[in-house]
Amino acid sequence: MLQPTPIAAEARPLSSPRIYLVRMGVFLILVGFVAFILYRQLFAAFLGNPGLNGLILGVLLIGIVLAIRQVARLFREIRWVNHVSGANGRTLARPPVLLAPMAALIGDPSNRAALSVATTRSLLDSISARLDENRELVRYLAGLLVFLGLLGTFWGLIDTVNSVGRIIGSLRTGSDASVLFDELKTNLAAPLSGMGVSFSASLFGLAGSLVLGFLDLQAGQAQGRFYTELEDWLAAAAALETAGPGPVDGTGSAGSSEAIDNLADSIRELVSHMRTEQQQLRDWVDAQSARDRDFRGLLDRLGRERTR
Repeated sequence: MLQPTPIAAEARPLSSPRIYLVRMGVFLILVGFVAFILYRQLFAAFLGNPGLNGLILGVLLIGIVLAIRQVARLFREIRWVNHVSGANGRTLARPPVLLAPMAALIGDPSNRAALSVATTRSLLDSISARLDENRELVRYLAGLLVFLGLLGTFWGLIDTVNSVGRIIGSLRTGSDASVLFDELKTNLAAPLSGMGVSFSASLFGLAGSLVLGFLDLQAGQAQGRFYTELEDWLAAAAALETAGPGPVDGTGSAGSSEAIDNLADSIRELVSHMRTEQQQLRDWVDAQSARDRDFRGLLDRLGRERTR
C-alpha cells in the first residue's frame, strides 16, 4: 500500500494515453481487413516456406503485444501522479513501476525538501532512460523481421540457382536446338515458380516491420507526451516546494536572515584581516627601505674615507 504525500495539488494532471491505444486498434483492424481480402494470395505465399513465414508471424505477434503493453503500462504511472495531485486521501494498492524512484522520494514526507531542480532533473533523466530501454525490444523485433524476410529471399534464391545449375548440367548435348529449348523451358518452370514464392518471406517480413514501426511510433508518442507532462508536473511541484508558505511562527525567515548576517560578519572579518595584513606589509616595506637607505649611507661614508 502506498500513501503518497500530495505536494502538487495545483499541478496540472497528466492526460490518459487511451487515444494511442485507439489508434493502434484501428490500425490493426485495417491490417486485418486487408489480410482478409488478400487471404488466398497470402495463404499461397505462406505455404512457400511455412516454417520461416510462421516464425515471422510469431515475431510480429510478440512485437504487437509488447508495443501495446508499452502504452498500457503508462496508465498505472499516470494514475499514481494524478492521485498525488488530487490529494484525495485514498490509498493506491498498486505503486508505480517506472516512477518508483520518484514515488520513494515524494512518498516520504521527510524527503519533500529534497525535491529541488537538480533532483527533478535527475528523476527525469532516470525515467527517460527507462522509457527508452522499454522501446529497444520492439525496435529490435522490427529489425529482426526485415532480417528474416531477407533471409528467406536469399534462401529461396540459393535454392533456385542450385536447381537451375542442376537442370543445365543434366541437359543432353547434341540434340536439336528446338528440342533442347523446349526441355530447358519445361525444367526451368518449377525453379522459377519457386523463386517467386521465395519472395514471400520478404513480403511477410517487410509488412510485419511496417506494422511494428507504426505501433512503435504510437508508443513513442504516448511516452513522449507522458514525459513532457511529467516534466511540467515536476516543475510545478518543485516550484510549490520552493515557494510554498513557510512555518507560521516565521522561524524559516529568521533562519535565512541569521545565515545572511553570519555571512556578512564573516566577510567583514575577512576584509579586516586582509587590511591588517596589507598594513603589516607596508610597514615591513618601509622598514626595509629605511635599512636600505642606512646601508647605502654607510657605504658612501666608507667610500669617502677610503679616498682620503
